[in-house]
Amino acid sequence: MAGLNPWLIAATLVMAGIVPCAAVVARKGLADGVAALQLAGTLATLATLLLAVGLSRPTVADIPMSLAVLSFGSSLLYAHFLERWL
Repeated sequence: MAGLNPWLIAATLVMAGIVPCAAVVARKGLADGVAALQLAGTLATLATLLLAVGLSRPTVADIPMSLAVLSFGSSLLYAHFLERWL
């Protein structure tokens, strides 16, 4: 497996953790869904940062930094609209 390093393996494992978060968001209540959405945002940020390191592209590290800021606001927006429509 040429080109596969521990950073990319770790990124794949972290991305696999987003699947249970999506199941919780789809099936549980508002509080559990918001907590799972925030965890998924954290995992997506970490996976993107691991991909940047694993692919040796330090300039791509700006993407996870902006994702970290935007994931919190998107969680609040999700909770607001979900509470409003239910």
